[in-house]
Amino acid sequence: MYSISRFHHTTPAACCCSKTRSGERYTDPFKLGWRDLKGLYEDIRKELFISTTELKEMSEYYFDGKGKAFRPIIVVLMARACNIHHNNSRDMQASQRAIALIAEMIHTASLVHDDIIDDASSRRGKHTVNKIWGEKKAVLAGDLILSAASMALARIGNTTVISILTQVIEDLVRGEFLQLGSKENENERFAHYLEKTFKKTASLIANSCKAVCPPLLDPPPPYVSVLGCPDPVVHDIAYQYGKNVGIAFQLIDDVLDFTSCSDQMGKPTSADLKLGLATGPVLFACQQFPEMNAMIMRRFSLPGDVDRARQYVLQVRLFLKEERQEQSDGVQQTTYLAQRYSHEAVREISKLRPSPEREALIQLSEIVLTRDK
Repeated sequence: MYSISRFHHTTPAACCCSKTRSGERYTDPFKLGWRDLKGLYEDIRKELFISTTELKEMSEYYFDGKGKAFRPIIVVLMARACNIHHNNSRDMQASQRAIALIAEMIHTASLVHDDIIDDASSRRGKHTVNKIWGEKKAVLAGDLILSAASMALARIGNTTVISILTQVIEDLVRGEFLQLGSKENENERFAHYLEKTFKKTASLIANSCKAVCPPLLDPPPPYVSVLGCPDPVVHDIAYQYGKNVGIAFQLIDDVLDFTSCSDQMGKPTSADLKLGLATGPVLFACQQFPEMNAMIMRRFSLPGDVDRARQYVLQVRLFLKEERQEQSDGVQQTTYLAQRYSHEAVREISKLRPSPEREALIQLSEIVLTRDK
Protein backbone atom coordinates (compact mmCIF):
# COMPACT_ATOMS: atom_id res chain seq x y z
CA MET A 1 0.00 0.00 0.00
CA TYR A 2 2.72 2.45 0.97
CA SER A 3 6.46 2.67 0.84
CA ILE A 4 8.05 2.33 4.26
CA SER A 5 9.69 5.69 3.72
CA ARG A 6 6.24 7.24 3.69
CA PHE A 7 6.59 8.09 7.35
CA HIS A 8 10.21 7.20 8.25
CA HIS A 9 13.38 8.91 7.30
CA THR A 10 17.13 8.54 7.35
CA THR A 11 18.67 11.01 9.74
CA PRO A 12 22.27 12.06 10.19
CA ALA A 13 24.14 11.24 13.36
CA ALA A 14 23.30 13.50 16.25
CA CYS A 15 25.26 14.10 19.41
CA CYS A 16 23.58 15.74 22.34
CA CYS A 17 26.42 15.90 24.80
CA SER A 18 26.97 18.47 27.51
CA LYS A 19 29.42 19.00 30.32
CA THR A 20 28.79 18.97 34.02
CA ARG A 21 30.31 21.61 36.27
CA SER A 22 33.24 19.31 36.89
CA GLY A 23 33.81 19.09 33.13
CA GLU A 24 32.64 15.47 32.90
CA ARG A 25 30.89 14.73 29.61
CA TYR A 26 27.42 13.21 29.68
CA THR A 27 24.63 12.44 27.26
CA ASP A 28 20.95 13.21 27.70
CA PRO A 29 19.35 10.03 26.35
CA PHE A 30 15.93 11.59 25.78
CA LYS A 31 17.23 14.57 23.80
CA LEU A 32 19.53 12.33 21.81
CA GLY A 33 16.79 9.80 21.07
CA TRP A 34 14.20 12.41 20.09
CA ARG A 35 16.45 13.56 17.24
CA ASP A 36 15.32 10.41 15.39
CA LEU A 37 11.75 10.51 16.67
CA LYS A 38 10.53 13.90 15.49
CA GLY A 39 6.99 13.48 14.30
CA LEU A 40 6.67 10.14 16.14
CA TYR A 41 3.03 10.52 17.16
CA GLU A 42 2.01 12.21 13.93
CA ASP A 43 3.44 9.26 12.02
CA ILE A 44 1.62 6.79 14.25
CA ARG A 45 -1.64 8.64 13.72
CA LYS A 46 -1.07 8.37 9.97
CA GLU A 47 -0.85 4.62 10.43
CA LEU A 48 -4.22 4.75 12.18
CA PHE A 49 -5.98 6.29 9.18
CA ILE A 50 -9.62 5.51 9.95
CA SER A 51 -12.81 6.86 8.45
CA THR A 52 -14.98 6.25 11.54
CA THR A 53 -14.63 9.33 13.76
CA GLU A 54 -15.24 7.61 17.08
CA LEU A 55 -12.88 4.71 16.40
CA LYS A 56 -10.23 7.14 15.20
CA GLU A 57 -10.56 9.20 18.38
CA MET A 58 -10.30 6.10 20.56
CA SER A 59 -7.28 4.70 18.72
CA GLU A 60 -5.39 8.00 18.85
CA TYR A 61 -6.30 8.70 22.48
CA TYR A 62 -2.95 7.72 24.03
CA PHE A 63 -0.84 9.01 21.13
CA ASP A 64 -1.12 12.58 22.39
CA GLY A 65 2.61 13.33 22.51
CA LYS A 66 2.68 13.78 26.28
CA GLY A 67 4.69 10.67 27.10
CA LYS A 68 8.47 10.28 27.16
CA ALA A 69 8.36 7.51 24.53
CA PHE A 70 10.71 5.40 26.64
CA ARG A 71 10.57 2.33 24.40
CA PRO A 72 11.04 4.08 21.03
CA ILE A 73 13.96 6.04 22.46
CA ILE A 74 15.70 2.85 23.57
CA VAL A 75 15.12 1.34 20.12
CA VAL A 76 16.59 4.23 18.11
CA LEU A 77 19.54 4.60 20.49
CA MET A 78 20.23 0.87 20.19
CA ALA A 79 20.00 1.08 16.40
CA ARG A 80 22.60 3.84 16.23
CA ALA A 81 24.87 2.22 18.83
CA CYS A 82 24.83 -1.06 16.88
CA ASN A 83 25.29 0.70 13.53
CA ILE A 84 28.41 2.39 14.85
CA HIS A 85 29.68 -0.82 16.42
CA HIS A 86 29.15 -2.86 13.26
CA ASN A 87 30.59 -0.65 10.54
CA ASN A 88 30.91 2.83 12.07
CA SER A 89 27.81 3.94 10.17
CA ARG A 90 26.33 7.26 11.26
CA ASP A 91 23.01 6.78 9.44
CA MET A 92 19.66 5.64 10.77
CA GLN A 93 17.90 3.20 8.47
CA ALA A 94 14.23 3.88 7.72
CA SER A 95 13.29 0.37 8.82
CA GLN A 96 15.09 0.81 12.13
CA ARG A 97 13.01 3.88 12.90
CA ALA A 98 9.90 1.98 11.81
CA ILE A 99 10.57 -0.63 14.49
CA ALA A 100 10.63 2.11 17.14
CA LEU A 101 7.15 3.23 16.06
CA ILE A 102 5.86 -0.33 15.89
CA ALA A 103 7.15 -0.99 19.42
CA GLU A 104 5.22 2.00 20.73
CA MET A 105 2.06 0.89 18.93
CA ILE A 106 2.27 -2.67 20.31
CA HIS A 107 2.89 -1.28 23.79
CA THR A 108 -0.08 1.08 23.59
CA ALA A 109 -2.41 -1.64 22.27
CA SER A 110 -1.40 -3.78 25.25
CA LEU A 111 -2.19 -0.90 27.64
CA VAL A 112 -5.69 -0.54 26.18
CA HIS A 113 -6.33 -4.27 26.63
CA ASP A 114 -4.74 -4.39 30.10
CA ASP A 115 -6.99 -1.59 31.30
CA ILE A 116 -10.03 -3.58 30.18
CA ILE A 117 -8.86 -6.72 32.00
CA ASP A 118 -8.00 -4.73 35.13
CA ASP A 119 -11.11 -2.52 34.93
CA ALA A 120 -8.74 0.45 35.32
CA SER A 121 -10.22 3.92 35.43
CA SER A 122 -7.12 6.09 34.88
CA ARG A 123 -3.94 5.93 32.83
CA ARG A 124 -1.30 8.65 32.33
CA GLY A 125 -3.33 11.07 34.42
CA LYS A 126 -6.56 10.78 32.44
CA HIS A 127 -9.53 8.43 32.09
CA THR A 128 -8.91 5.14 30.32
CA VAL A 129 -10.39 4.27 26.94
CA ASN A 130 -12.65 1.64 28.50
CA LYS A 131 -14.07 4.10 31.02
CA ILE A 132 -14.89 6.69 28.36
CA TRP A 133 -16.13 4.48 25.52
CA GLY A 134 -16.90 1.19 27.27
CA GLU A 135 -15.16 -2.17 27.31
CA LYS A 136 -16.45 -3.55 24.01
CA LYS A 137 -15.33 -0.55 21.97
CA ALA A 138 -12.01 -0.42 23.85
CA VAL A 139 -11.28 -4.02 22.82
CA LEU A 140 -11.78 -3.03 19.19
CA ALA A 141 -9.56 0.05 19.56
CA GLY A 142 -6.73 -2.06 20.98
CA ASP A 143 -7.18 -4.57 18.16
CA LEU A 144 -7.07 -1.80 15.58
CA ILE A 145 -3.80 -0.38 16.94
CA LEU A 146 -2.30 -3.86 16.91
CA SER A 147 -3.44 -4.50 13.34
CA ALA A 148 -1.94 -1.17 12.19
CA ALA A 149 1.34 -2.14 13.88
CA SER A 150 1.23 -5.49 12.07
CA MET A 151 0.75 -3.79 8.70
CA ALA A 152 3.69 -1.48 9.36
CA LEU A 153 5.76 -4.50 10.39
CA ALA A 154 4.86 -6.38 7.20
CA ARG A 155 6.04 -3.44 5.07
CA ILE A 156 9.55 -3.81 6.47
CA GLY A 157 9.74 -6.93 4.33
CA ASN A 158 12.10 -8.92 6.56
CA THR A 159 10.64 -12.25 7.70
CA THR A 160 13.14 -12.59 10.54
CA VAL A 161 12.17 -9.20 11.94
CA ILE A 162 8.51 -10.12 11.65
CA SER A 163 9.18 -13.34 13.56
CA ILE A 164 11.07 -11.49 16.30
CA LEU A 165 8.34 -8.91 16.89
CA THR A 166 5.42 -11.31 16.64
CA GLN A 167 7.09 -13.18 19.51
CA VAL A 168 6.40 -10.05 21.56
CA ILE A 169 2.67 -10.35 20.94
CA GLU A 170 2.70 -14.00 21.97
CA ASP A 171 4.66 -13.12 25.13
CA LEU A 172 2.17 -10.39 26.03
CA VAL A 173 -0.69 -12.89 25.89
CA ARG A 174 1.21 -15.56 27.81
CA GLY A 175 2.29 -12.99 30.38
CA GLU A 176 -1.31 -11.96 30.97
CA PHE A 177 -2.26 -15.60 31.50
CA LEU A 178 0.61 -15.99 33.99
CA GLN A 179 -0.67 -12.94 35.84
CA LEU A 180 -4.11 -14.52 36.13
CA GLY A 181 -2.60 -17.53 37.91
CA SER A 182 -0.49 -18.04 41.02
CA LYS A 183 1.79 -20.61 42.63
CA GLU A 184 1.32 -22.21 46.03
CA ASN A 185 4.99 -23.09 46.37
CA GLU A 186 6.94 -20.05 47.57
CA ASN A 187 10.05 -20.96 45.56
CA GLU A 188 8.02 -21.29 42.37
CA ARG A 189 6.13 -18.09 43.13
CA PHE A 190 9.06 -15.73 42.57
CA ALA A 191 10.12 -17.49 39.36
CA HIS A 192 6.51 -17.19 38.19
CA TYR A 193 6.58 -13.45 38.96
CA LEU A 194 9.84 -12.85 37.07
CA GLU A 195 8.65 -14.85 34.06
CA LYS A 196 5.44 -12.81 33.98
CA THR A 197 7.49 -9.62 34.29
CA PHE A 198 9.64 -10.59 31.33
CA LYS A 199 6.75 -11.55 29.08
CA LYS A 200 4.52 -8.56 29.90
CA THR A 201 7.18 -5.85 29.97
CA ALA A 202 10.72 -6.85 29.05
CA SER A 203 10.06 -8.97 25.96
CA LEU A 204 8.94 -5.95 23.93
CA ILE A 205 12.08 -3.99 24.78
CA ALA A 206 14.42 -6.97 24.35
CA ASN A 207 13.05 -8.10 21.00
CA SER A 208 12.73 -4.55 19.63
CA CYS A 209 16.38 -3.93 20.48
CA LYS A 210 17.35 -7.18 18.77
CA ALA A 211 15.24 -6.32 15.73
CA VAL A 212 17.26 -3.18 14.92
CA CYS A 213 20.69 -4.82 14.81
CA PRO A 214 22.46 -3.36 11.73
CA PRO A 215 22.63 -2.98 8.90
CA LEU A 216 18.92 -3.22 8.19
CA LEU A 217 18.58 -3.52 4.43
CA ASP A 218 15.38 -2.24 2.86
CA PRO A 219 14.22 -4.66 1.54
CA PRO A 220 16.73 -7.39 2.59
CA PRO A 221 17.83 -10.15 0.23
CA PRO A 222 16.80 -13.63 1.41
CA TYR A 223 20.30 -14.66 2.47
CA VAL A 224 20.69 -11.87 5.03
CA SER A 225 20.70 -12.96 8.66
CA VAL A 226 18.90 -11.04 11.43
CA LEU A 227 18.61 -7.56 9.95
CA GLY A 228 21.74 -8.18 7.92
CA CYS A 229 24.12 -8.23 10.90
CA PRO A 230 26.53 -11.17 10.52
CA ASP A 231 27.51 -11.21 14.21
CA PRO A 232 25.06 -13.05 16.49
CA VAL A 233 26.98 -11.70 19.48
CA VAL A 234 25.62 -8.22 18.70
CA HIS A 235 22.09 -9.63 18.50
CA ASP A 236 22.51 -11.11 21.95
CA ILE A 237 23.99 -7.92 23.43
CA ALA A 238 21.02 -5.90 22.19
CA TYR A 239 18.53 -8.51 23.40
CA GLN A 240 20.12 -8.92 26.83
CA TYR A 241 20.33 -5.17 27.35
CA GLY A 242 16.64 -4.76 26.53
CA LYS A 243 15.66 -7.73 28.68
CA ASN A 244 17.54 -6.50 31.75
CA VAL A 245 16.42 -2.89 31.42
CA GLY A 246 12.84 -4.04 30.91
CA ILE A 247 12.81 -6.20 34.03
CA ALA A 248 14.47 -3.43 36.08
CA PHE A 249 11.85 -0.98 34.78
CA GLN A 250 8.96 -3.19 35.90
CA LEU A 251 10.52 -3.95 39.29
CA ILE A 252 10.76 -0.22 40.00
CA ASP A 253 7.20 0.20 38.73
CA ASP A 254 6.12 -2.38 41.30
CA VAL A 255 8.00 -0.49 44.02
CA LEU A 256 6.36 2.79 43.00
CA ASP A 257 2.96 1.15 43.37
CA PHE A 258 3.74 1.21 47.12
CA THR A 259 5.89 4.30 47.53
CA SER A 260 4.51 6.85 45.06
CA CYS A 261 1.26 8.78 45.04
CA SER A 262 -1.50 8.66 42.45
CA ASP A 263 -0.71 12.16 41.15
CA GLN A 264 2.88 11.16 40.38
CA MET A 265 2.00 7.84 38.80
CA GLY A 266 -0.96 9.05 36.77
CA LYS A 267 -2.87 5.98 37.97
CA PRO A 268 -4.06 4.70 41.37
CA THR A 269 -1.41 3.23 43.66
CA SER A 270 -1.79 -0.15 45.40
CA ALA A 271 -3.48 -1.15 42.15
CA ASP A 272 -1.70 -4.51 42.01
CA LEU A 273 -2.90 -5.52 45.47
CA LYS A 274 -6.45 -4.57 44.55
CA LEU A 275 -6.14 -6.81 41.49
CA GLY A 276 -4.96 -9.66 43.70
CA LEU A 277 -1.37 -9.54 42.42
CA ALA A 278 1.65 -10.31 44.57
CA THR A 279 4.56 -8.33 43.10
CA GLY A 280 8.18 -8.16 44.22
CA PRO A 281 7.72 -6.06 47.38
CA VAL A 282 4.96 -8.39 48.59
CA LEU A 283 6.91 -11.56 47.81
CA PHE A 284 9.99 -10.29 49.63
CA ALA A 285 7.88 -9.14 52.59
CA CYS A 286 6.27 -12.57 52.70
CA GLN A 287 9.69 -14.13 53.34
CA GLN A 288 9.87 -12.04 56.51
CA PHE A 289 6.20 -12.31 57.45
CA PRO A 290 4.94 -15.82 56.48
CA GLU A 291 1.43 -14.94 57.62
CA MET A 292 1.09 -13.08 54.31
CA ASN A 293 0.97 -16.43 52.46
CA ALA A 294 -2.73 -16.89 53.15
CA MET A 295 -3.52 -13.44 51.76
CA ILE A 296 -1.45 -14.11 48.63
CA MET A 297 -3.21 -17.40 47.97
CA ARG A 298 -6.65 -15.83 48.30
CA ARG A 299 -5.42 -12.91 46.14
CA PHE A 300 -6.15 -10.31 48.85
CA SER A 301 -9.87 -10.92 48.40
CA LEU A 302 -11.06 -10.55 52.00
CA PRO A 303 -11.98 -7.15 53.46
CA GLY A 304 -8.88 -5.48 54.88
CA ASP A 305 -6.39 -7.73 53.03
CA VAL A 306 -5.12 -4.94 50.77
CA ASP A 307 -4.51 -2.55 53.66
CA ARG A 308 -2.86 -5.22 55.80
CA ALA A 309 -0.59 -6.35 52.98
CA ARG A 310 0.42 -2.76 52.31
CA GLN A 311 1.23 -2.30 56.00
CA TYR A 312 3.37 -5.44 55.99
CA VAL A 313 5.35 -4.10 53.05
CA LEU A 314 5.74 -0.51 54.28
CA GLN A 315 5.01 -0.14 57.96
CA VAL A 316 6.83 -0.96 61.17
CA ARG A 317 5.29 -3.82 63.14
CA LEU A 318 5.62 -3.26 66.89
CA PHE A 319 6.04 -6.12 69.35
CA LEU A 320 4.95 -4.57 72.63
CA LYS A 321 5.77 -7.49 74.93
CA GLU A 322 9.26 -7.94 73.58
CA GLU A 323 9.82 -4.19 73.10
CA ARG A 324 11.17 -4.63 69.64
CA GLN A 325 9.97 -3.69 66.18
CA GLU A 326 10.27 -5.25 62.78
CA GLN A 327 9.92 -3.77 59.33
CA SER A 328 9.57 -5.45 55.98
CA ASP A 329 12.40 -4.79 53.54
CA GLY A 330 10.24 -5.74 50.54
CA VAL A 331 10.70 -2.36 48.88
CA GLN A 332 14.43 -2.30 49.56
CA GLN A 333 14.97 -5.86 48.32
CA THR A 334 12.97 -5.26 45.15
CA THR A 335 14.95 -2.07 44.48
CA TYR A 336 18.19 -3.97 45.03
CA LEU A 337 17.07 -6.65 42.56
CA ALA A 338 16.25 -3.94 40.01
CA GLN A 339 19.76 -2.54 40.51
CA ARG A 340 21.24 -5.96 39.73
CA TYR A 341 19.29 -6.14 36.46
CA SER A 342 20.30 -2.58 35.60
CA HIS A 343 23.96 -3.33 36.24
CA GLU A 344 23.72 -6.40 34.00
CA ALA A 345 22.24 -4.21 31.24
CA VAL A 346 25.21 -1.84 31.58
CA ARG A 347 27.62 -4.77 31.45
CA GLU A 348 26.06 -6.00 28.22
CA ILE A 349 25.86 -2.67 26.37
CA SER A 350 29.42 -1.81 27.40
CA LYS A 351 30.59 -4.57 25.04
CA LEU A 352 29.73 -2.32 22.07
CA ARG A 353 32.13 0.23 20.60
CA PRO A 354 31.99 3.59 22.48
CA SER A 355 29.51 6.11 21.08
CA PRO A 356 27.18 8.83 22.39
CA GLU A 357 24.29 6.42 21.89
CA ARG A 358 25.96 3.68 23.89
CA GLU A 359 26.57 6.12 26.74
CA ALA A 360 22.95 7.26 26.51
CA LEU A 361 21.77 3.64 26.87
CA ILE A 362 23.98 3.25 29.93
CA GLN A 363 22.44 6.37 31.41
CA LEU A 364 18.92 5.16 30.60
CA SER A 365 19.55 1.99 32.58
CA GLU A 366 20.38 4.20 35.56
CA ILE A 367 17.43 6.56 35.03
CA VAL A 368 15.14 3.54 35.26
CA LEU A 369 16.23 3.10 38.88
CA THR A 370 15.68 6.71 39.94
CA ARG A 371 12.37 7.53 38.26
CA ASP A 372 9.40 8.52 40.42
CA LYS A 373 6.62 7.75 37.92
